[in-house]
Amino acid sequence: MDYATLYRQSIEQPEEFWGEQAGLIHWHVPPQKILDYSNPPFRKWFVGGQTNLCYNAVDRHLTERADQLALVAVSTETGVTREITYRELYREVNAFAAVLKRLGVGRGDRVVIYMPNMAEAVFAMLACARIGAIHSVVFGGFAAHNLAVRIDDAQPKLLIAADAGMRGGKVIPYKPLVDAACTQAKTPPPKVLIVSRGLDPAEPKVPGRDEDYATLRAQAGDAEVPVEWLESNEPSYLLYTSGTTGKPKGVQRDVGGYAVAMAQSMRTVFDCAPGQVMFSTSDVGWAVGHSYNVYGPLIGGCTSLLYEGLPTHPDPGIWWALCEQYGVRTMFSSPTAIRVLKKSDVDFIRRHDLSSLKYLFLAGEPLDEPTAHWIDGALAGEPVIDNYWQTETGWPALTLLPGVDMKPVKFGSPGFPNLGYRMKVIDEASGEEVAPGQKGVLVMPPPLPPGCMSTIWNDDARFLQSYFSHFKELLYSSLDWAIRDEDGYTFILGRTDDVINVAGHRLGTREIEESVSGHEAVAEAAVIGVADELKGQVPIVFATLRQAIDEHGARRAAADGMRKVVEQSLGAVARPARVYIVNALPKTRSGKLLRRSLQALARGDDPGDLSTLDDPNALEEVRRALERGPDIGG
Repeated sequence: MDYATLYRQSIEQPEEFWGEQAGLIHWHVPPQKILDYSNPPFRKWFVGGQTNLCYNAVDRHLTERADQLALVAVSTETGVTREITYRELYREVNAFAAVLKRLGVGRGDRVVIYMPNMAEAVFAMLACARIGAIHSVVFGGFAAHNLAVRIDDAQPKLLIAADAGMRGGKVIPYKPLVDAACTQAKTPPPKVLIVSRGLDPAEPKVPGRDEDYATLRAQAGDAEVPVEWLESNEPSYLLYTSGTTGKPKGVQRDVGGYAVAMAQSMRTVFDCAPGQVMFSTSDVGWAVGHSYNVYGPLIGGCTSLLYEGLPTHPDPGIWWALCEQYGVRTMFSSPTAIRVLKKSDVDFIRRHDLSSLKYLFLAGEPLDEPTAHWIDGALAGEPVIDNYWQTETGWPALTLLPGVDMKPVKFGSPGFPNLGYRMKVIDEASGEEVAPGQKGVLVMPPPLPPGCMSTIWNDDARFLQSYFSHFKELLYSSLDWAIRDEDGYTFILGRTDDVINVAGHRLGTREIEESVSGHEAVAEAAVIGVADELKGQVPIVFATLRQAIDEHGARRAAADGMRKVVEQSLGAVARPARVYIVNALPKTRSGKLLRRSLQALARGDDPGDLSTLDDPNALEEVRRALERGPDIGG
């Protein structure tokens, strides 16, 4: 069936469409009603149905693929690779579930998981799902304060942590951070379970609270723990979004709708069938990590490749070597990661046999066209497919669907609305749909499809306020600017709160970044708006170069080239007032640019919460550049 027909069915006859998709997963009790939308915008999918994420990810595969690899956990940091079959995964998840039960965790209890990309993080998530506990994975790069805030919101019965992580060969002890977070938290967990890899021999122990996983795992042996069958709309997990202000929002996901979305998307979006290999480079602490490192591939009966390490260590070919070794079919990464690789010789990719690789999917931030062209050329044939989604949606909202009807790629666009996603691009002021080629806000008329967030944990009012209160009509706001072209392709222009108003002209920072990145010398660019007495706001650029330049004249020439590129592509109104060439841009450990910190530094203000900062030197680099003055502009 072609995309247009299938999409139309999914939004015009949602109950019929999703009723059919429900057959992709195992139900202990079939749904009694496909959709309950009696309390808009809240909705319930597959009402009365009983299922379990762990059963769908592990148990149901044992009859057909028990000896197939389920999980390959590769760490270039520790030098350890673990190849785990579905049979072995079943055994490890059951043992972990037995440990959880022994520590008093049961149905509906929250468990915070604070671990890097290691096999036990996956065991822990699936074990929680097995017994009906609600897991909340916290990114291992977060500092103690961030962990404490999430503990207080989730109020977990148990915190599971690694003894340490590693990054670039450097050991990062987790346990001191856990202890500090538990001290700061108003409602610390009664038990902390430590999964040690022997990276931190000095790891402190708190008597009566801390437990050692290896000890309890040995005691559990080959225990089998029965599956807890959950009603489809019970919460499966919480995943906190950082938010710009206030406490993080606990995005709450359901069980049945999410399982169906994962099963369907593996086939339609990622074209990855049982027995095939998917490699998602995300951290398990992020939405992509949940959906496409863990639940999606395993529910789909695929092999998931889990990677701990840098994309450039031991060399920039490591990811592609793994693709060759394990016959990866579908790879999922981020534009930032590709921009990092863009600084290296393309031969690091081309020297590997990538004949099994059919797709590279990129998401997490808008994909700039120069980067898309570079990786497309490097791969020489495999489609590079952008896709757009949010922590809140849980799975792609805009994409191409190679498993259904692959449309031509348009660089810069993530494609079309995914099945079940009703979408419009509307005028911010009037709420009216805009014409093709006109900028507006990307919105989704509810009910949101299966897999999307149910609400904010313990805060329905905040859910309504954050996502459904921006327009007179009841609409989910993505808070992203978008343009839809004549062919129906959607282009994401950046956040509605990342807009610069230059002399009455509204410019998305994303548009200017895209333009600057088109300059041949530029590796990466960040654009922010700063106050200007005459124009209200003006854009300024911070850029890294593909090859470092120390000589002042050469830097000035490169900066001037960037300004000219912007002027040529977007007009004089968008011309950057100042350009600063730096050696690094401040990013979170997940690779997102800290634009607000850049903005604060440019204003001379405090850069704010830097607990997620990957490289402190990057911030100092920006400070020095600001003190030195721009490479061009006044």
